[in-house]
Amino acid sequence: QVQLAESGGGLVQAGGSLRLSCAASGRTFSRYAMGWFRQAPGKEREFVAAISWSGGTTYYADSVKGRFTISRDNAKNTVYLQMNSLKPEDTAVYYCAARSGTASGRVVEYDHWGQGTQVTVSS
Repeated sequence: QVQLAESGGGLVQAGGSLRLSCAASGRTFSRYAMGWFRQAPGKEREFVAAISWSGGTTYYADSVKGRFTISRDNAKNTVYLQMNSLKPEDTAVYYCAARSGTASGRVVEYDHWGQGTQVTVSS
């Protein structure tokens, strides 16, 4: 079992940057692939980025490719999402998630979720 807690959200102007963190409890963090997802009001939760257990493989949604970077530090049980060149359409609650196995962009394949952190980008 792993518990996840996101932090780092906030209000930023368009073009700005934020770095989200997701701290995981438990000794087996390095066995989990991790993902970031987001959900805007009235919309379904959508994939943002994912990273393999080793950090050697990453995936991104087309909408964030080239602007966001996912990384992890297994010694600190933490996964990060560096968000640059933020746009108003990036406004959403951002969730981190964990799954056993390979990294995935599918919501249904993740077993553990954090509570989310709000990111608001003003124009």
